[in-house]
Amino acid sequence: MPILWLDLLLVSGFAWMARYFAIPSTSGPALINPNKMLAVMAALALILVAGLRLNIGDTFFYMHSYKETDFRWDYVIQQKDMGFNLLQMALKSMSDDPQILIFVTALITNALIVLVLYRYTRLFELGLYLYITTGAFIVSMNGIRQYLAAAIAFAATKYLLEGNVYKYMSVVLVASFFHQSALVMIPLYFIVRRKAWTGATFGMLLLAIAIVMGYNQFSDMLFTAIKDTQYGQYSTFSEGGANVLRVLIDSVPLVIAFMGREKLRTVFPKVDIIVNLATLGFVLMVISTQNWIFARMAIYFSLYQIILMTWIILCFRKKDRKLIYFTMVILYLIFFFYENVITLGLDYRSAYLIWPF
Repeated sequence: MPILWLDLLLVSGFAWMARYFAIPSTSGPALINPNKMLAVMAALALILVAGLRLNIGDTFFYMHSYKETDFRWDYVIQQKDMGFNLLQMALKSMSDDPQILIFVTALITNALIVLVLYRYTRLFELGLYLYITTGAFIVSMNGIRQYLAAAIAFAATKYLLEGNVYKYMSVVLVASFFHQSALVMIPLYFIVRRKAWTGATFGMLLLAIAIVMGYNQFSDMLFTAIKDTQYGQYSTFSEGGANVLRVLIDSVPLVIAFMGREKLRTVFPKVDIIVNLATLGFVLMVISTQNWIFARMAIYFSLYQIILMTWIILCFRKKDRKLIYFTMVILYLIFFFYENVITLGLDYRSAYLIWPF
């Protein structure tokens, strides 16, 4: 855990300096470009910690599978998520050390995420700080395939906001070769590209509540529908539901965004798309209180919630923004400590990054 605390300090420090030495931008909603070299340093701090780990989540199982599997063409073609197996086949032709798989996936995942946050967050350093303290960074080291797919789909944000449907679909299809669940982002393109806080928004929230209240009937129908797919195994998943505290925390940015919706539309005209995606993530987290497996799908939306959180500060009066900023920093730091130290007892291990040095 000391390595993760040090990483939080380094990433936040580099990102803060990147914004401090920013230059005006002629494009992008934030109107400034953080210093690129310092932003790269922040990204490298994330990549090294994630890429040189030996544990967290299912890291061990991916490393074991990489070591034991012979990635021949006949094997790759027969397996699900061909893109991920092609990646492993290419990497194994270079090295049998499974650390290369962990490092390369961490490199791609975090580089893409930092790139999008660099372009679309209002406060770059806050975006990277929240990426760690909300738990998204930790989750990226668990469920490696799906988070890699989510990062690739997240890279299509530019095309989603611009309305370039063909380029957006192309990127999402690439993501689906790494994890088929990314395909859900294709129909959502047509759903989220509309004004937020309409009847459809509140309809989604009411649907989530209805599903929670009638979860037994809903789960029976859902798992019956997917029993013959690669996700059929989730019908036996029994690790409980998501923490209600996390759901409450996810609701706060949406409440603020609703109250300041007109101000947000003024400073960020495409914010409705981000709000709709964040709302979908919240809906999934509400449902996941009944079964944690639904939080897996929320991975695709949690990164948009981070973008939104960096913008909602502008909903407040100018003289109150510093207070809101530091309140957010403190509260998410407490949450990070509670979730990873008290609840999970997280113990980061690496053969390369060892504390004390």
